[in-house]
Amino acid sequence: MKIRISVSEEKRRDVTDFMHAHGIETGEDADFILTESDRFPAFLSVRNDKKEHVELSISKVCYIEAYGKDIEIHTDEGVFLSQERMYQLEELLNPQSFLRISKSVIVAKRHIRKIRPSLSMKFILTLSDGTIVDVTRSYYSDFKRSFNI
Repeated sequence: MKIRISVSEEKRRDVTDFMHAHGIETGEDADFILTESDRFPAFLSVRNDKKEHVELSISKVCYIEAYGKDIEIHTDEGVFLSQERMYQLEELLNPQSFLRISKSVIVAKRHIRKIRPSLSMKFILTLSDGTIVDVTRSYYSDFKRSFNI
């Protein structure tokens, strides 16, 4: 069995050493993820623009966008790449803070600056960095419920 470690940098070394001491292999390509005691992790394991694996604080995420199998995580500091699938990221993120608005986009609620209704049961959102994204019909009801609209 192989497990990916998703904990803060302060705890990462201790947890990795513990896992190896008990014969458990760790790696970025594992099927299972070990996170800190909170149900929702504080960090995501991502790749930066130099293709280095880094731990990204979830609090820095503005939105996540999928282009086929490529997953981009947008922050104020730049764009990071994830190996996770959108459904896996959606499960990892706290639904109080993040919302899936289409098959290819998850937004951090606190980064939504403007909500504009559109035709055919859609909304158009403007995010804090100026990005414009659509809430598609499939996610329209969930979005309205989340914002009590």
